[in-house]
Amino acid sequence: QLVESGGGSVQAGGSLRLSCAASGDTYRRYCIGWFRQAPGKEREGVATHDVDGTITYVDSVRGRFTVSEDNEQNTVYLQMDSLQAEDTATYYCTAARLPLCIAGVPDRDFDYWGQGTQVTVS
Repeated sequence: QLVESGGGSVQAGGSLRLSCAASGDTYRRYCIGWFRQAPGKEREGVATHDVDGTITYVDSVRGRFTVSEDNEQNTVYLQMDSLQAEDTATYYCTAARLPLCIAGVPDRDFDYWGQGTQVTVS
């Protein structure tokens, strides 16, 4: 089970932090991914968090978004800074046991999805 929180509305240049709370087993054994989907667009990968703590980002968010972890809470965070209008989307966290846990892995390879949280940048 994945439970997301932290979306909202913010002005361009602002920040938001999303949370993805996972079950202990999911957190310890699965690749956790962040995806987003803007209206009328395909869902795209944003970042990944591997079981060994390795984190990867797609080019469009590298340097602005930061993934972190809380091992006590089995939670992965997505800190989003310098937000731009084009970051507006529904953001999802997802999980799968993958041979390669990197941003750019297609969404069809992920098995479990959170409910999504809306991020609006104006």
